[in-house]
Amino acid sequence: MTNVNSIKTINKRLNSKNRKKRNLNILFNSTFRYIILTLGAIVMLYPILWLIGASFKNNNEIFTSIGIFPRTFDFSSYIKGWITQTQYTFSTYFINSFKMVIPKVILTVISSVITAYAFSRFDVPYKNFLFSALISTMFLPQIVTRIPLYLLFKKLNLLDTYVPLYANDIFANEAFFVFLLIQFFRTIPREIDEAAAIDGCNSFELLLRVLIPNLKPAIISVVLFQFLWSMDDFMGPLIYISSVEKYPVSLALRMAIDNTGSIIQWNQIIAMSLIALLPSIILFLSAQKYFVEGIVTTGLKG
Repeated sequence: MTNVNSIKTINKRLNSKNRKKRNLNILFNSTFRYIILTLGAIVMLYPILWLIGASFKNNNEIFTSIGIFPRTFDFSSYIKGWITQTQYTFSTYFINSFKMVIPKVILTVISSVITAYAFSRFDVPYKNFLFSALISTMFLPQIVTRIPLYLLFKKLNLLDTYVPLYANDIFANEAFFVFLLIQFFRTIPREIDEAAAIDGCNSFELLLRVLIPNLKPAIISVVLFQFLWSMDDFMGPLIYISSVEKYPVSLALRMAIDNTGSIIQWNQIIAMSLIALLPSIILFLSAQKYFVEGIVTTGLKG
């Protein structure tokens, strides 16, 4: 009995040592991982933090200091930057941006959902060929279509309007979004379609009442991506918009840099750039849960 008890005691001590060793390894790995993630986050966030601090600095301090915090906090850069040196304030440019972005997002969602629904749920002639042709457009540089589209909209007398910036989205020209939605449609069980048909739903009611609610994460991902890309778009408005009163924020910021009549006030430009980021940041934070779900998952699990 004594030997058995001794063996049990030794085993307990060994197990206790092994448990402590495993816990120390887990603690070390977790600590090391969080240190690396923290350093990476600091490196990624430093430019944004520097921009925030630079918006309160003057030109001399911006170009001579790499520190984040300014010597004094001067909020006049936000006031003067918003007023601008033209007859229009940045509120006009923000409204113009929304006039361009909101229709683009809405048309992209509607056309992409309908197109993805057709490819994933209906058997039409040459469907595989048409799908391949659609996906192949993802490899087509946009610069190839700039001149033909410009000549087309010129003949239609649509230059210096916002129509050329979102007219193409009526025809689901964003192949990436269509492909993303098709993957979500394909993971939704067909039994749901059959049950809805038994209940008397036609194809449109099935899409509107049954499938779209299950597509919420994917649709929100489409909205976020298109909103971010449209707000950042510079080349499109530069080509089609010629009137200053119709400039979006991207062109307004560039116009402030091109101001050769006086010294460029970089603190004002940086301040307006930060304000221009706010709509995208607010939209992303408000829809972050659905966006992450849309990226991580691939739809409803059958």
